[in-house]
Amino acid sequence: MLTMQRSTRQFTISLPPELAEQVTALARAESRTISELFREAFRTYRAERVRTLLDESQRAGKLAGHMGYTAEDVERLIHESRQQRS
Repeated sequence: MLTMQRSTRQFTISLPPELAEQVTALARAESRTISELFREAFRTYRAERVRTLLDESQRAGKLAGHMGYTAEDVERLIHESRQQRS
């Protein structure tokens, strides 16, 4: 017997009734599924979290006396790294 594997995973979450109503209303208003809303919310959260971690890392580097890399530094370092691999 051939079984198909799901391309997604399901999660069960609990929300207070007021928040659940807001989620349902927003999904309806935007003609989207609740799953789509939560996927977008997680992507937004993850991007914000990465931005926060990068900002914290930058602040820590400046406090330690590091000047940080400029866009030109990054281009130069990439070029140097590629030359070393050749």
